[in-house]
Amino acid sequence: MKHFILLVFAAVISSSIAYSADDLDLSAMIQPADSSLFIKDSLYYNWGSSIIKDNKGLYHIFYSRWPKEYGFYSWLTESEIAQATSTKPEGPYNNRRTVLQKRDGYWDCTTIHNVKIVKFGKTYYLYYTSTNSGNLNLTENEICNTGRTGYSSKYWGILRNNQRIGVAFSNNLDGTWKRLEHPLIEPSGPIKNITVNPTVCKGKGGKYFMIVKGDDANSNNWRLIQAICTSTSPMGPFKYEQQAAFSDIPTEDMSMWYDKGRKRFYSIFHAHNDNFIGLITSTDGIHWVKANHYKVCNKEILLAGGKTIHVDRMERPNIYIENGKPKILTFAVKKGDSSFIVIYKLENAQ
Repeated sequence: MKHFILLVFAAVISSSIAYSADDLDLSAMIQPADSSLFIKDSLYYNWGSSIIKDNKGLYHIFYSRWPKEYGFYSWLTESEIAQATSTKPEGPYNNRRTVLQKRDGYWDCTTIHNVKIVKFGKTYYLYYTSTNSGNLNLTENEICNTGRTGYSSKYWGILRNNQRIGVAFSNNLDGTWKRLEHPLIEPSGPIKNITVNPTVCKGKGGKYFMIVKGDDANSNNWRLIQAICTSTSPMGPFKYEQQAAFSDIPTEDMSMWYDKGRKRFYSIFHAHNDNFIGLITSTDGIHWVKANHYKVCNKEILLAGGKTIHVDRMERPNIYIENGKPKILTFAVKKGDSSFIVIYKLENAQ
């Protein structure tokens, strides 16, 4: 009997270890993309996206877009959030409409960008990035010209450093979105200047985790790193952990989720100024390390038949989870004077 109990105990321990093993290999799951499913528009630059499924089985994709007439760098001044639907998570997505725009007289009066859609309980939460001109009373023309000019504009730094995170919420994906009247979180702890590009998920014990991008507080330059914040509510207040979630290299565009099977968090990211998409992991949502399968893919589009499209930029990776498993991986891609959304199916989900 004693021997039997020891065997059972050993089996439970072994199962627990395997259960939480970091063996997720997204690279092996990526299927060639279908170019006919790209979310592309002749009038707009389309950028970062986030997918969610409603109660009726319809898939909704939320993404950033801004008119091409203003130039690519007008993401900082002219972006809005659009929505489209499909009966399949990979698309095609149709019935596109604008759902969120900048608000006059509020902190988010200039651009609405880099969306993340999630559902907690019965409520949908749409996280986004916006900005304003701070104490400077810039005219609409000056703001518009800042986007047209880009990084060399004398007002770029002001609009860039006033970027903050907002959240809108609704009980209906096709309904009206309500917003908080103030930013969700200010720069602090390991980051300074900006809080942008949020990703939020729920862990154990009702705690909400948010990874947010900012400038490295220990650097004199605009070196982009990721901070981790926690809250008991998806609308905050969020509290910073003093240790950065990830600062090994400059990074952007985290997309985080909790893997219940492996009992660990994962987050995919775009390596800033480098040619790869990476993956980090954590068992507690606070302390993060490189995943065993750290490099997910290079910044290029793989099509059926082995054809590869080389691009100028490939950013904003986003993972859509269904039934606890990664099902879709999307990217924002720029090639020439076009930017669009690429959708990869993930198969043989682990």
